[in-house]
Amino acid sequence: MNERIKELANEAGLLVHNPNNVPTKLEKFAELIVRECIDICMKNQFDGADNYNNGSVSSAEFIKEHFGVE
Repeated sequence: MNERIKELANEAGLLVHNPNNVPTKLEKFAELIVRECIDICMKNQFDGADNYNNGSVSSAEFIKEHFGVE
């Protein structure tokens, strides 16, 4: 598993009892979230922005909206 995912899980308090071994389901959950973000960016590439910088900003906005994050 990616070290950053471990760090984030630890920061969220998900690895309190077992900080060195990330549960398989948690790893899969993180992978699914990342894949959704990738899908949003790829869709935006073809359906949205007219240039690279606008695409980055609008992808970030789409991801925030998709997950309800402010």
